[in-house]
Amino acid sequence: MKDLSSVMLGAAAMASLVAALFFLRFWRQSRDSLFLCFSIAFAIDAVTRLMLGLGHVSDEEQPFFYLARLASFGIIILAIVQKNWPRKRDS
Repeated sequence: MKDLSSVMLGAAAMASLVAALFFLRFWRQSRDSLFLCFSIAFAIDAVTRLMLGLGHVSDEEQPFFYLARLASFGIIILAIVQKNWPRKRDS
């Protein structure tokens, strides 16, 4: 059962890495900071899932994994708020 769990974590890490690379490509094309923040958040998620899959961690209830996910969700929330924040107009 541990082998299947590692395979699923590896697949989730790969999916997060692919999403991070897509958002990085979109950022390079548009230079929109929203895409860069999403890319960073997905890269953090990929790294934590890779560490869970490759490491000898008993479960996800260790503080590092919570803090990493909190950081990535915080980055996404801040990026969305910053994107939708009303901008001052030059008049």
